[in-house]
Amino acid sequence: MIALGIDPGTAICGYGFVETRGSRLRPLAYGSIFTTPDMPMEQRLMKIFDELDDLIKQHKPDVMGVEKLFFSRNVTTAIPVGQARGVVLLAAAKNNLRLVERTPMQIKQDVTGYGKATKNQVIYMVTKLLHLPAPPKPDDTADALAIAICTTYCLRSVAWRNA
Repeated sequence: MIALGIDPGTAICGYGFVETRGSRLRPLAYGSIFTTPDMPMEQRLMKIFDELDDLIKQHKPDVMGVEKLFFSRNVTTAIPVGQARGVVLLAAAKNNLRLVERTPMQIKQDVTGYGKATKNQVIYMVTKLLHLPAPPKPDDTADALAIAICTTYCLRSVAWRNA
């Protein structure tokens, strides 16, 4: 099974493809889609959609994991993230991908064993679980890989319960 994890954002949208075979995790591709502040918002969203759509067609994931939208006090940040998340959900729908949504706490719990883990603890565990030579950069890419890992664990848990 191939899981795609997405950390949506309009400036940086992290992605990570993780393949599972039994209990083994293997990174297939990961990185970030970058846009610049001087681009009109609709152009930024189109760039994210187009690049994500191309990546989905190239790697053919079975499922997409996305972090549930977390509302904080910073509405200025929440609105663009919500717009990017909408484009990501559209890409999932267009490509008939099953969607798994998890909260930040669930992702941290699944990847590190502790729901209130720090960003550095998550990055450390992503690096170890995927046997990466170095921590993924930027943090958005590491977060996307964590979401992909969490998605595989979530589906494995559902399959185990249904067996």
